[in-house]
Amino acid sequence: MPNQKHSATTSDKPKRPYWGLLGRRSLLLPTWRGWLLLLGLAGGLGWFVLHHLEPFLADNDPLPDGVMVVEGWVPDFGMQMVIQQVRQSPYHKIYVTGGPVEIGAPLYQYHTLAELGAATLRGMGLEASMVQAVPSPLVYKDRTYTSALALRDWFLAHGGIPKQINLISVGPHSRRSRMLFQRVFGDAAQIGVTALEDPNYDARHWWHTSQGVRTVTDETIAYCYAKFLFFRSPE
Repeated sequence: MPNQKHSATTSDKPKRPYWGLLGRRSLLLPTWRGWLLLLGLAGGLGWFVLHHLEPFLADNDPLPDGVMVVEGWVPDFGMQMVIQQVRQSPYHKIYVTGGPVEIGAPLYQYHTLAELGAATLRGMGLEASMVQAVPSPLVYKDRTYTSALALRDWFLAHGGIPKQINLISVGPHSRRSRMLFQRVFGDAAQIGVTALEDPNYDARHWWHTSQGVRTVTDETIAYCYAKFLFFRSPE
């Protein structure tokens, strides 16, 4: 009798399909009210991203004092804004950072973006003694970080690191630049930043143009990489 009972119990168990590799489970799905709630939340999140992502990336937090540092790739419109700031502020020296210019580029004779940016500022009317190019070596990634390292080493070799550094960048690139410069300088210097507005798209409605979408999307990816996946420490 025990054997018969065991046999009956075993035979009553449902067979699992596909040799027991798959099983059935109950699944809860949203009702129409649930779908409306999810759509509302998704719409609210989308609205928040559209209106707050670009201002978040375009960090604009200058310091009241310190030295000015300009990224050498800043276009001419940005350099003109830099000159306006210099004439309105007590800056006596501007440091321009950047690595090698791409071989074959029209302005390759300047060799580095630092030298190109410095030449641009001089050509727009700044005295040569006010502008110091600080070139960085050729790298294929982490160019902003490498520029910050080169600038730190230049300061150490020429009298020491200033307590405050005001970094000039463009639009959504500014938050990432500030973060990477701060990683390099650490507690030795406080990094402020000025985000110059890019006239190639409307920053308040960046999603209306392909240029705005490309710029904000690219910088979002680059910022997330630098924030969460970049673990290099200053040499």
